[in-house]
Amino acid sequence: MTVEGVRRPAWAEISTGAIAHNARVVKQILGDTLLCAVVKANGYGHGARLSAVAALKGGADSLAVAIVDEGIELRASGIAAPILLLAEIPSDTILDALSYSLTLTVGSLAGARAIVEAAQELGGTHKVHLKVDTGMHRMGVDPAQIDEVVDVLLGSSAVDLEGIYTHFSVADGSSGEDRNFTRSQIELFDQVLDHLKARDVTPRYVHLANSAGVLAYPETYRTMARVGLALYGYLPEDWLSGALEQKGLRLKPAMSLHAKVVAVRRVEEGERPSYGRRRPLERATTVATIPFGYADGFPRRLFEAGAQVLIRGTRYPLAGTVTMDQLVVDCGDDEVHIGDDVVLLGRQGDEEITADEWARRGETITWEILCGIGARVPRVVVD
Repeated sequence: MTVEGVRRPAWAEISTGAIAHNARVVKQILGDTLLCAVVKANGYGHGARLSAVAALKGGADSLAVAIVDEGIELRASGIAAPILLLAEIPSDTILDALSYSLTLTVGSLAGARAIVEAAQELGGTHKVHLKVDTGMHRMGVDPAQIDEVVDVLLGSSAVDLEGIYTHFSVADGSSGEDRNFTRSQIELFDQVLDHLKARDVTPRYVHLANSAGVLAYPETYRTMARVGLALYGYLPEDWLSGALEQKGLRLKPAMSLHAKVVAVRRVEEGERPSYGRRRPLERATTVATIPFGYADGFPRRLFEAGAQVLIRGTRYPLAGTVTMDQLVVDCGDDEVHIGDDVVLLGRQGDEEITADEWARRGETITWEILCGIGARVPRVVVD
């Protein structure tokens, strides 16, 4: 069992109201298209169950996770909504997944055969979605093998082929090359659908769109869309804001990170705080210690990248390398006290630090920042 640091002044505040709001925003954009809320990776770091419940409250029709254990966790917490596994799972875990009424992804001929065998062993009828590889080349059935895989699935009354989907690799890309490639994925997927329709195979749930697809490619609104990042209040890329602006809509970040100052000291010019003694102080300064480090999800590389924190509504830079459990902050000559509130992500006064800012500074993506918030950081629901 993961230990949360409830006796330590550092925590994440999660707005379930923001997640529900974001789900409603996405639903408004999608119209009649169903919303599958992606809550894998502990709800993108926000907490799996609370994210799932909030998304469903906001109008999501189903959920999606990455691994069997994530689905079982949601079922054990009382969630009855449909849950799709977004990857083909090892054959020795199929019976567990089916026993918890998780919807399986078929991504290969061998996977189709293993699922049929397990479904027939368990008895009853079990839902599956067929994933088509249209260019991501990570997982999914090659279009040339579709008939063989479908024949295996349709050959068993224990399997209900209720869905078919693909996954975009550059739908968030604004370049002509990226947009052309995304359109080629859509075209190839439609060719597969047309081919199956000619065989009288028409799965009820057809889905292509992720968050970027929802915002940039309305032609991908089929019977369902799978949305992750937007549910948590962020755009995959800034250029995708147009669909929101046209409708006067906005997303609300659902997570903020907080701590309190636990130590304050005056340090002389030229001293080099923290591990590695990486940078000398340019002047005598007040250094505040914050109980939040890279084990909690504050990337170590953000020191060199110029990351800041908020204390009393003012931005302050780091004074030294991020350590496993703590940060040291250069507060200059300002008055700072033990117990002062610190915001690492979120708003304080007129200033705001976002996960997008961390991602830009760290030369990574917002997904990695959110998913990287450590398990020992308590998630506190604020609404």
